[in-house]
Amino acid sequence: MAEIKAAQVMELRKKTGVGIMDAKKALVASDGNVEEAIDALREKGMAKAAKKNDRIAAEGLAGVAIDDNTAAIVEVNSETDFVASNDQFKALLKDIAETIAKNKPADMAAAEELPMGEGTIASSVINLTAVIGEKISFRRFELVEKNDGDHFGSYLHNGGQIASLVTLEGADDEAAHDVAMHVSAVNPQYVSREDVPAETLDHEREVLTEETKNEGKPENIIPKIVEGRVNKFLSEISLNDQAFIKDSDQTVAQFVASKNGSVKGFVRFTVGEGIEKKENNFVDEVMGQIK
Repeated sequence: MAEIKAAQVMELRKKTGVGIMDAKKALVASDGNVEEAIDALREKGMAKAAKKNDRIAAEGLAGVAIDDNTAAIVEVNSETDFVASNDQFKALLKDIAETIAKNKPADMAAAEELPMGEGTIASSVINLTAVIGEKISFRRFELVEKNDGDHFGSYLHNGGQIASLVTLEGADDEAAHDVAMHVSAVNPQYVSREDVPAETLDHEREVLTEETKNEGKPENIIPKIVEGRVNKFLSEISLNDQAFIKDSDQTVAQFVASKNGSVKGFVRFTVGEGIEKKENNFVDEVMGQIK
């Protein structure tokens, strides 16, 4: 039997909202596997589906630059939010995004060697680190191409804590901007329900079936209930099916169609997603300093 650590219990509680003992029991039953514990809790009706990217740790900003039919979305990290609000840091982010969009590098290695200012992207990051005295890192980027009749839309939430880039076929720039704002706020996972991988759908159907059985529903109506819940799940993660944030009486797809367009794709960066940051125990830290 795997040893269940307090950090695992805290992680499971954060993802599901269940109590300490319920979290620990689920982890014991799953031999320490957090994802299996989440499924078991959901099947018992004790927890909702865990949201993606709920452990955000790094500071910094994300930004978007558009160069004709090419757009770049980038993320630059810092150690503190104080540095991220620095004008020099913001200027570095802007310069990197514009350089990436203009030169279209194949990968991070190529991007870091692109000429920028008096050196390269990599040397510019190093130089600003030396000036500010805090580690700065160019973490990632993604390039998006569009056709002449398509439209890019971008939206930065909270100055760049979340950045979204949307491509619409047809429609107009204003509609693309509005959809990008929706993406930043609602965080869809796919453009349409047809994009959801079969294994994801099968897994969700299995969990919902067990959950419905445990609710004591009659056997003959379980399939219908499950399909209704699967449909709700798909409408929540698919951009096209989501209620449009500026007009909940229509879906995003209906809004874009009213502008004579359709959604081709989107990219959404949340600063620090997937990065774990060391959390200090300040009591231990202070005690360590006075020993």
